[in-house]
Amino acid sequence: EVQVVESGGDLVQVGGSLRLSCSASGLTGDGYSMAWFRQYSGKDREGIAYIGGYGGGAEYANAVRGRFTISRDNAKKMVYLQMNDLKPEDTAMYYCAAHLIGSRWHSPGSWNHWGQGTQVTVSS
Repeated sequence: EVQVVESGGDLVQVGGSLRLSCSASGLTGDGYSMAWFRQYSGKDREGIAYIGGYGGGAEYANAVRGRFTISRDNAKKMVYLQMNDLKPEDTAMYYCAAHLIGSRWHSPGSWNHWGQGTQVTVSS
């Protein structure tokens, strides 16, 4: 059974930093892609960061490029999202996704496994 679990969400001030962690157990090998999504209240989930299998090929949404960094530790089956220079508009529920099965990484329907989410709140 595949389990995806996020952690690290918190309340942080504008301009601060936060690192989210995601553990993905039950997936074999290191060739599967991972991604981070976020969801505002009442809105659809949106992809913000993607990392390819074996740690290659990171991609970012325009809203976070240059501020957020996705990385992975294959030995620990972990993916991270380092978030710097946080803004109030970064306040959202953040989700980790594992195993890309579609062609568009930023589309929620392209992912096979999801975590339960972790809340990030940026106060001004």
